[in-house]
Amino acid sequence: MKVKKNILIGCTGSVATIKLPMLVEKLRQLTDLDVEVHVIVTEHARHFFSLEDLPETVTLHTDEEEWTSWQKRGDPVLHIELGKWADLFVIAPLDANSLAKMANGLCDNLLLCTTRAWDPAKPLLFCPAMNTRMWQHPITATQIATLKSWGHREIPCIAKTLMCGDTGLGAMAEVDTIVSAIREMLLEQR
Repeated sequence: MKVKKNILIGCTGSVATIKLPMLVEKLRQLTDLDVEVHVIVTEHARHFFSLEDLPETVTLHTDEEEWTSWQKRGDPVLHIELGKWADLFVIAPLDANSLAKMANGLCDNLLLCTTRAWDPAKPLLFCPAMNTRMWQHPITATQIATLKSWGHREIPCIAKTLMCGDTGLGAMAEVDTIVSAIREMLLEQR
């Protein structure tokens, strides 16, 4: 019998967001889990995929929805409700800008508000993705360490030729690696 799990995927303004449709499809193919997927995208992430590339069963959330869904006291607050709904939150990709904001507690969009209100008893995985020069900046290691100190789990970036043509560390982990980490974390929750 398949275990039902709710997965929240966050995508930030990295070109690695082009892998979102593949990530969703591979999660849906898991044979031992029955997953429902919701996706939060930042405004910059929207540039890197087309809504038509996602299955109709996936619910997409944007900043606009955060501000239009609440009208009066007592209405549900989207970033709180998403945190209650999800069994696991994976941010894939987590770009340098959102990493910096998250590590400093800033929450100026739906994705970051959701991370700020996230229940630390539930798994939050993050997949850094940025240019090698950004990855090598000294502040990056400090920000990654901050997130890990809160109990968030890093799925480390990999070295390869990046979209800009540079070669080195900074590329988001392979989709299969991310799916395996998600599966492992969800099966541990049984």
